Amino acid sequence: MNHFEKYCTQFVHSVGSKEGAISPTLTNSASFGYSTPQIAEGIFDGSVKKPLYSRMGNPTTAKLESIIAQMDGGIGAVATSSGMGASSLAIMSIVSSGDEIISVGGLFGGTYALFSETLSRFGVSTSFFDVDQLEAIQNTITEKTKIIFLESVGNPNMRLPDIKAIAKIANDAGVALIVDNTITPLSIEPLSLGADIVVYSTTKILSGNSSALGGCVVFRAINKESDKFKTARYQDLHKIIEKVGDMALIPIAKKRALRDLGMSANAHASYQTMLGLETLALRLPRIMQSVAIVAEALDKAGLSVNHPSLKSHPHHQRYLSDFQNGCGTLLTIDLQTKEKAYQFLNASKLVTITANIGDSRTLALHMASTIYSDFDAETKKFLGITDGLIRISIGLENPQDIIEDFLNAAK
Repeated sequence: MNHFEKYCTQFVHSVGSKEGAISPTLTNSASFGYSTPQIAEGIFDGSVKKPLYSRMGNPTTAKLESIIAQMDGGIGAVATSSGMGASSLAIMSIVSSGDEIISVGGLFGGTYALFSETLSRFGVSTSFFDVDQLEAIQNTITEKTKIIFLESVGNPNMRLPDIKAIAKIANDAGVALIVDNTITPLSIEPLSLGADIVVYSTTKILSGNSSALGGCVVFRAINKESDKFKTARYQDLHKIIEKVGDMALIPIAKKRALRDLGMSANAHASYQTMLGLETLALRLPRIMQSVAIVAEALDKAGLSVNHPSLKSHPHHQRYLSDFQNGCGTLLTIDLQTKEKAYQFLNASKLVTITANIGDSRTLALHMASTIYSDFDAETKKFLGITDGLIRISIGLENPQDIIEDFLNAAK
């Protein structure tokens, strides 16, 4: 069976209902009545499984969470208001002032700023490494290291990590591994590769049509016997783990981040995301096939294209062995100068110029003048941001139409 085929059945049957309303029910309420004070007490202590308040969860959002958790083989998930909300929830539920993070890969600009600017203001330091600096990553781990954070595909440098090798480093050291799998849902299954937590911007390919802002965090189960989260490194989590057991990472996230920081998902966005999920397994393989076709054609035409499917890419062999189901919707074109990049974008009849990725239509953006405009030269170099770099997110259009448009725009 095609890798994506099982999800076609799974998603449509998980989202839709066979009795009553087929489309998911949209519970458009911020608060919920408790009926009696005894039930209210039970809801707050967790013994009664009914909605508490929409900041802490909504029935519509709960259905989305269950579908995404099943998708990744997690014990549960927490949906958030955005992708950055998902990353913030996953991180802030674990770290405290004085802790350390190791960040691996290209990194979306917002994530890099979260680590380098925001978390540093609260006493959490981050060390940054390229995906191939495995020895340096291992040697940087200290007793204060709480998280290794990894993007499944570098956005936008398109470098591919050896996820299994990095997971082994994290697990051998007893450090939590968080993988941002936004670009490669279904294609990569981080929990099965050794990750502890997976984060998504559901705004992207999961929903697929620019209509719903959202994020989601998927958690593995806490092991009943030995588990890294039961060691002294995570002492401040033990009280909740002892009380809740294998699902503890979910209430930890809700109590230590969602409740107090409020990155809560919107019920209507959760509803729209579920509608997008119904077709994800159809959209994603088509787009990833188109990405490879477009990359090859543009490369043959002499454009400076960056995509791992190309033999010239430094991680081409890793792409063939570890990313057999594709590596997302992105490729980049380097037109050397800002002026030429602008000329390309203005000449294209097909692209939509926007900061989003993973849409049903092809999107493009000049990186240096937008998302990375306030980053210094050294940081841009590390993240692979050059003066003429354009990030392209391929859509559902005919790939030959995309190729023709791009070649005309590059003249």
